[in-house]
Amino acid sequence: MIVDAQRTLPWDWYPGTIPANVLLEDGSYLESTFSFQLYRSEAPLGVRLGHGASAYLGTMFDVGPRGRVTIGDYALVNGARIVCDEAVEIGDYALISWNVVLMDTYRLPFDPNARRSELEELPRRRPRPCLGAGEARPVRVGRNVWIGFDACVLPGVTIGEGAIVGARSVVRADVPAFTVVAGNPARVIRRLDERESAKPHGD
Repeated sequence: MIVDAQRTLPWDWYPGTIPANVLLEDGSYLESTFSFQLYRSEAPLGVRLGHGASAYLGTMFDVGPRGRVTIGDYALVNGARIVCDEAVEIGDYALISWNVVLMDTYRLPFDPNARRSELEELPRRRPRPCLGAGEARPVRVGRNVWIGFDACVLPGVTIGEGAIVGARSVVRADVPAFTVVAGNPARVIRRLDERESAKPHGD
């Protein structure tokens, strides 16, 4: 990754900087610092982009003060929104398509009265933050997972190694390794052959 002393990107169309607690490993690629417009992490390491990993235009790191996002080696994130108040982990070689939402928190209570109170309180806050942090439950995306466009992965979900999530699916429960899931809510469609997934390149 080519980052100058001011932590800017030579090709960036947006005049932003890479936050000090963001680690870009060798060979990683970040298309624009605009991805950090909603970034508020105060963790020692708020985002790690692994070796050879890519985060393309439209990817947004909506990360709260305690949030930590890890993107594994050679993973590709193409215009996803990552909402993180605790932890979102994306494994090596994962492929996250455009408009995918990975969220470890809803940031609002489910109870209608509590939600109404939160909305009434919001205009009085200075600065006016994103809506209050609810309970956060880590999201984990395994190695070699493929998530199709417009899918939404809800808090607390783990997607097992080699799984595929169909486009526009809503994933609210754990996904077993080497399965295809799709729908709202996402359900297992079929099993994948682990031997095929493990073959070396060129076979």
